[in-house]
Amino acid sequence: MKRSGVRTPGTGTAGARASRGRTPGARTPVALAVPALLAVAFLTLPLLGILVRTEWGRLADHLGSPGTVQALKLSLLVSFWALGLSLLLGVPLAWLLARVSFPGKAIVRSLVLLPMVLPPTVGGVALLLAFGRRGLLGPWLEDTFGITLPFHTSGAVVAATFVAMPFLVISLEGALGGLRPRYEETAASLGASPVRVFLTVTMPMVTPGLIAGAALTWARALGEFGATITFAGNLPGTTQTLPLQVYLLLQDEPEAATSVSLLLLAIAMAVLIALRGRWTGTPTDRRTRPPAPDAGPDAGPEDPAPAPVPRAAPAVVAEKDTARWALHSEVTGFTELTLDAEPGTTIAVVGPNGAGKTTLLRALLGLTPRAHATLRLGDTDVTALPPHRRRVAWVPQDGALFPHMSALANTAYGLRAQGVRRAEARRAAQRWLDRLGVGHLAHRRPAQLSGGQAQRVALARALAARPRLLVLDEPLAALDQTTRAHVRHTLRTHFSGFAGVCLIVTHDPVEAVSLADRVLVLDEGRALQDGSPAEVTRHPRSPWVARMLGRNAWPGTATADGLALAQGGTLITADPLPPGTEALAVIAPEAVSVHRERPGGSPRNVWPGTVREITASGSRLRVLVASDRVPDLVAEVTPQAVAELGLADGVPVWTSVKATETTVVPL
Repeated sequence: MKRSGVRTPGTGTAGARASRGRTPGARTPVALAVPALLAVAFLTLPLLGILVRTEWGRLADHLGSPGTVQALKLSLLVSFWALGLSLLLGVPLAWLLARVSFPGKAIVRSLVLLPMVLPPTVGGVALLLAFGRRGLLGPWLEDTFGITLPFHTSGAVVAATFVAMPFLVISLEGALGGLRPRYEETAASLGASPVRVFLTVTMPMVTPGLIAGAALTWARALGEFGATITFAGNLPGTTQTLPLQVYLLLQDEPEAATSVSLLLLAIAMAVLIALRGRWTGTPTDRRTRPPAPDAGPDAGPEDPAPAPVPRAAPAVVAEKDTARWALHSEVTGFTELTLDAEPGTTIAVVGPNGAGKTTLLRALLGLTPRAHATLRLGDTDVTALPPHRRRVAWVPQDGALFPHMSALANTAYGLRAQGVRRAEARRAAQRWLDRLGVGHLAHRRPAQLSGGQAQRVALARALAARPRLLVLDEPLAALDQTTRAHVRHTLRTHFSGFAGVCLIVTHDPVEAVSLADRVLVLDEGRALQDGSPAEVTRHPRSPWVARMLGRNAWPGTATADGLALAQGGTLITADPLPPGTEALAVIAPEAVSVHRERPGGSPRNVWPGTVREITASGSRLRVLVASDRVPDLVAEVTPQAVAELGLADGVPVWTSVKATETTVVPL
């Protein structure tokens, strides 16, 4: 009997093989498999030797002997002290290596790694020459503080710390390297000092790497032998740790040495098993449950539909702060411009990739060396202030919500950083979440929120921090069209009463026109145009902006006949500019006529071409026509016209544009 059905990905033989990380049908080369198996055997046989040679009947007696118990207690004492010192010194060192660029950084990292490759006895000699009674610091420590490290328990701690701390530093540095600085920068923009950011954002997010490093450090300190015996000696009850006890037992009681070795082996294996797949890797957002597949675009895991946006939400008013904050800034560096705005102004910053939009925002935040901004907010010059004291709140494109905090704690973060009491900050945060229609999600973590919900929480967090300048870096770029409409409505409602200035970086013309009072056009770090949305829409001075608005944009040079196009061809215009003037011709797609035969009558601009693409644009169709006479031209026609003309890819056509339908903007 035949069985039919759909095999889901990852099921069956092929899925099982793929799940094991091997390409289906591929065979392991014998030339690689044999050495690999020999390597496994080489690493396994010594461990089997301990298991086989252990006298299991006397294991309890061996491990319960007074000398072994004393050595075990001392090993635990030394290893935990070494772990504490490693955390105290190694965590700041790991942060320095991961976050700060300084001369000689490669040398410092090499010094950190050195104890991992240095023979332990050589490390002990080095410690002796540094901290011994005749060492570099030993006499000073003894004369000033009465501290003698060699042949003392503290010496064993120093030796264990020296060889074990690199495991913590390297593990934590890797975790910090995998943590995007955007979280820390966002926290700073909310008013958190560097120390507060480190304790409340950085460390909680790299906890897996910290735990992995701490576990490896403790295990390495527990098993330290060479540096300890060389620097601290082998004094029972003082410096004789468990590994040293094994060394002594090998001479008189080999069976007892095997039992104690088994104990150390079991501890090491327990640490490695605990770390396996759980505490390694870079920080990630832990998701509990994904959103329901049939939920709306703005719904969370348990929401059947998007949360409604309040229709009559109260205007945004800074709590306990009735001042209004005008903006004046002069930016130099990669981005060069002067920016002035009155309180309550929303400015959309647009331009092609690499135009300097994000650099402008980061310069205002004080977060980039590429550009420097002198910044005055109201009557306060904040140019010399660090980011956390500028009162410039930032909402990155992905929101950068702190994954270890709830939506309520995220929203209250800025107020808490400014010294507001916990209860008061949470009440204010809840009010902001309610205003933005996500108050019912206050106790969810970011991983439990949809994209639209997360963006609203990020906006609430920024507004709750009572900023004087609000900067949004493409806040709606990752949202679907329905959710964008909801969030745009929310932004329009709440920006109406904002007492400061808001800058929004966007590539969406709808956002620029519907949200902003002004549109600032950047290109290669320079301001090409700064005007109202209506003015920029009617007379765009940038080909990129014209195309963003859906227009045909042809740069060229004015002549007596019209405009000599930069890409070849001539455009006849109704109002010619003085010859030699650099200009931009803007032609609306609906002003372009498409014909199957050469048209007669009034059009003065007529070109042959070929249809290259037909795409939908709402209820109309856009036809891209390529020609060897002029640059590519986009026409907007009805579906009925496409059918009547028989338009399709590759069909030859004629296009025409009336001179009066062309707008020429001097550049």
